Amino acid sequence: MERKKKFPRESSVSMTELVLPNDTNTLNNLMGGRLMHWMDIVSAIAGQKHCNSIVVTASVDNISFREPIRLGDVVTLRAKATRAFNSSVEIRIDVDAENIPEGKKIASNSAYFTFVAVDANGNPVPIPEIEPETEEEKELYRGALRRRQLRLILGGRMKPSDAHELKSIFDIKE
Repeated sequence: MERKKKFPRESSVSMTELVLPNDTNTLNNLMGGRLMHWMDIVSAIAGQKHCNSIVVTASVDNISFREPIRLGDVVTLRAKATRAFNSSVEIRIDVDAENIPEGKKIASNSAYFTFVAVDANGNPVPIPEIEPETEEEKELYRGALRRRQLRLILGGRMKPSDAHELKSIFDIKE
């Protein structure tokens, strides 16, 4: 049975937060855990929109903090689905921070979260496929299989020799 297809734009979500004193560390920078919490929320909403189902976080890729986000900054998180597998969906999140009075905006973070769609009993359910439209979406879609295989290897759920998309990275001979 062919699964229904959806476009990445159908899962697109944007969330805005103001960095308040309770969100910061002693240097008045946004705490990393708070940002990860916001990233998990925005990406879960995007996952639900794509899957039309409850989703649970399965994995979080590397989150690198390029620039600190300061007290008083306005943080915008944008998320959308990049690729769907049987019951899992990869979501990309981009984070920008803006100091409105100074007119300064920075690209702070980006990451990929993976969610599994589940029913009310917590059992995985099939989800729609993704049909990328733009060149950027097509590139993210193509890269998603490599990212998925790397996640599975790092999680001990796949042997490097079975990761056909990653053979050049691991220098595996056929």
